[in-house]
Amino acid sequence: MITVDGLTHRFGESVALGDVSLRIPDGEFCLLVGPNGSGKTTLVRHFNALLEPDSGTVTVDGTDVTEDPLAARRSIGMVFQQPRDQLVAATVGADVAFGPENLGLDRGEIDRRVASALSAVELDGRENDHIDALSGGEQARVAIAGALAMEPTHLVLDEPFAGLDLRARRSLLARLDDLHEAGTSIVVVTHDLRDLRERTDRIVALSDGEIAADGPPADLGALEPYGVDGGC
Repeated sequence: MITVDGLTHRFGESVALGDVSLRIPDGEFCLLVGPNGSGKTTLVRHFNALLEPDSGTVTVDGTDVTEDPLAARRSIGMVFQQPRDQLVAATVGADVAFGPENLGLDRGEIDRRVASALSAVELDGRENDHIDALSGGEQARVAIAGALAMEPTHLVLDEPFAGLDLRARRSLLARLDDLHEAGTSIVVVTHDLRDLRERTDRIVALSDGEIAADGPPADLGALEPYGVDGGC
């Protein structure tokens, strides 16, 4: 479970998050929505201690992330809004293998995870392609594959469909369905609810650094005030 209690975060004099409390149970599919500047990305960057709160706490599976960020990062797979920020190797295969290698897995298991993750984002057979030669959309797919290869208990994706073509989008949605069915918690930060509203268990809407709405999609109705199209 991801638990946020009384989280406040400031950038200088600006309050990005104000006393936010939230619980994401194991296995839940949750959408985090809201207009630009509402605090969505700031919130999820606390989940694995990329940011530290000014007050309040964040725990992942009972462990305070500021006390043990490595434990949080083993449990949470994170895909950033700017995927180039998390690419660390020269080639596609080496980048996707980086996380599993750091878990100390054997070569056969690493290769299995890399192949499975690349298949999920329609990059089969491109392990030797150089990262710098890829388009922005392809780099986004590599970043997603890197998170999938970690096989985390919680997967957090910040605008993961930006730059994906229709085929890659459908492939990623199918993999998210599989992960959700297997019990992985999924948090998607998005402005685009196409194909997601019918999949999600819950939508949390942020506004001005606070939770403005929280509930199952059928109960929330139109979400236009929170910067998204409420349609499917």
